[in-house]
Amino acid sequence: MKFPVLATAATVIALPAALGTAHAHNAWLLPSTTVFSKADVVNIDAAVSNDLFVANHAPLRLDGLQITAPDGSTIKPDNEAKLKQRTVFDVAVAQPGTYRIAVINSGAFASWKDKAGAQKRARGTAESIAKEVPPDATDVVISQSSGRIETFVTVGKPSALKPIGQGLELISTGSPTDLVKGEKTTFTLNIDGQPAKDLEVTATAGNTQYRDKLQETRMKTDAQGQFSVTWPTAGMYWLDVSTKDDKTTVPLAKERRLTYAATLEVMP
Repeated sequence: MKFPVLATAATVIALPAALGTAHAHNAWLLPSTTVFSKADVVNIDAAVSNDLFVANHAPLRLDGLQITAPDGSTIKPDNEAKLKQRTVFDVAVAQPGTYRIAVINSGAFASWKDKAGAQKRARGTAESIAKEVPPDATDVVISQSSGRIETFVTVGKPSALKPIGQGLELISTGSPTDLVKGEKTTFTLNIDGQPAKDLEVTATAGNTQYRDKLQETRMKTDAQGQFSVTWPTAGMYWLDVSTKDDKTTVPLAKERRLTYAATLEVMP
């Protein structure tokens, strides 16, 4: 997803206002590989960048990092380090099956005018944002955000991904790590466990710094939340989608912004 770099982890993927702009930033997790024949260690780069999969802007904060093993258990990363323009960490993948490695964030944004008429803004969590707005504030506008950045790694035979049921999520009819150049893959997007209808999805190959144009592949979800993509070349791809609705859980919030991005590897 494309967004300005924000100050807090709670809002790191909260504001997709820059979506579709040429100078927006991309947030991503990049695994060293997505398929292993046996237990191993995968290295992950995490960054917010001007070019896809090139760490040239800022490190991605990992406060919301969640690594889910094939059996549904949560595991911790190893050797985590924050560098100037990227964050890195290792994940020991020992169980057979598919791992989900995600940075999950939720938060809220408020704007208002104080008693002197000056415009004020604040970002925070769903629980804290109300405390930021003074009782005498006017023209109060509060919005909620929910976002997920993720990638997938498989050891041996792929396993099914358990649906999350919250926010925007990707569901694959096959394995998200079994993608091949020239073949068609069908995915489903859900919002809170229900089909995400009529959403535009983009798939962009990495190494955008070497191309004059992004060469995005654009798809739309159908009534079942499904869309299909035929992979034109091998390599790492960034899948991106955003939307908004009024299903908020933050008091006084009238809008919820949802974002999703995944890094997928396509084999030759």
